[in-house]
Amino acid sequence: MPVSRRGSGSVVLPSGQTIALHTRTQDEEDLPHATKKTMADHLRKYDTLFTLTPQRMRMIVEAFTETLELGLAKPNQIVPMIPTFVFGWPSGEEKGDFLALDLGGTNLRVCLVTLQGSGKFEITQTKYRLTEEQKQEDGQKLFDFCAECLKTFVESNVGDGPGMLKVGTDVASGFSYPCSQERIDHGELIRWTKGFGATNTEGRDVAEMFKQSLAKYDLPIELTALINDTTGTLIASHYVNPRTKIAVIFGTGCNAAYMERVGDIPKIANLGVPPDAEMGINCEWGAFDSFEHEHLPRTKYDAIVDETSNKPGEQAFEKLISGRYLGEILRLVICELIDEGVLFLGQNTYKLEKPYCLDTAFLSLMESDPTDELLMIIGIFTHFFALETTLAERQFFRALAKLIGRRAARLSSCGIAAIVNKMGYLDEGCSVGADGSLYNKYPGFADRVHEGLQDIFGDKGRNIITHHAEDGSGVGSAIIAAMTKIRKDKGLYAHV
Repeated sequence: MPVSRRGSGSVVLPSGQTIALHTRTQDEEDLPHATKKTMADHLRKYDTLFTLTPQRMRMIVEAFTETLELGLAKPNQIVPMIPTFVFGWPSGEEKGDFLALDLGGTNLRVCLVTLQGSGKFEITQTKYRLTEEQKQEDGQKLFDFCAECLKTFVESNVGDGPGMLKVGTDVASGFSYPCSQERIDHGELIRWTKGFGATNTEGRDVAEMFKQSLAKYDLPIELTALINDTTGTLIASHYVNPRTKIAVIFGTGCNAAYMERVGDIPKIANLGVPPDAEMGINCEWGAFDSFEHEHLPRTKYDAIVDETSNKPGEQAFEKLISGRYLGEILRLVICELIDEGVLFLGQNTYKLEKPYCLDTAFLSLMESDPTDELLMIIGIFTHFFALETTLAERQFFRALAKLIGRRAARLSSCGIAAIVNKMGYLDEGCSVGADGSLYNKYPGFADRVHEGLQDIFGDKGRNIITHHAEDGSGVGSAIIAAMTKIRKDKGLYAHV
């Protein structure tokens, strides 16, 4: 009788649920499983597919830098390099009460931010969950929901005490989707990202739509600024750590912002702003290499993710590195091996055949499983997919998750390197404020970004250091609202 395979322990799943595990299955007799050698052979193939060499990374950085410059020179480029009308860095002395609204990929967050000067602030906030239906139905209904939540928040936080709201406070809206702006309180939605598809919104001024919803709910609040969350992250991180020159988001979506000389943004030369003034640029770099697909190392799995997405051809860079897609890339590889008769023979795999059923959080768990038997991975496959696995298979899944996660981090470092390259930050070095679930929660992501920067730049890559960013869409929006108020009170470029 063959030796049985035993594993026991407990696993905490992303939902917070704890599962006790006791497995005892006959290894080779009950179900035909892939051997260790078969899995090693396949792993070699995927290792070649998903590994980025330093030379390839440097080529990507070169193409990326050219793309950034093109976006600054001409309007309506694939990477749009959007002028944000946020002028210069905060002084750290901004003060006052500001409301900030953050429409993110999964939640709507309403914040009351009290800026206290000296780089200090206090924040009170409430989160409201967004349903999939709200993300897809009419855009005006989405903004009505935002106004309704804002009204609820205001009603429960109005008063004269500390941390309470005075009626008539300005609101700044953090809106983490690409908009073209002609001034700071206006924004025309270029396209939805992060799985949103609300109708009657693309090509329209979302600030105006939100103002209509504010009026509908009779809120005595003025929208002073429409701010991309990445721009907010840049300003908030610099407010607290003035060495910060770049902000990046690696989460459901991906993006970057930095401060550019107005003289180096040819497409806004007609605005009459002095060339030595500085303005924040929202790169919207998730669109890099879209449509043409000339520079990024796309595998056939990436092509399937793209073709079956709600925006085929678009957001090519984002689809290789964002938390929304990494689990799906892994699932597609596993499904191919099932079809080839390598994995899960004799088992019912229908649960794994549902697109996006393998969350990126599972990849994090697979990579961080501390047990010899890889009990966490047993838990994922038995609980969610009712599938038995051998140790060789679990080691393969973990190695594959690592390859996909590492590629995402190394591609992310190519984007950072392109901005460093363009701005000449390498010798003096700079801090990069980084935020998003991938950066904050995925094991080893930040270390792999740093390793990537050193592969691109050599030892000087150590001068570029990422750190956890400050809250961009809440605190950042509030600081920008304060900066805009000061600027307009002084009559500086008041027309924008």
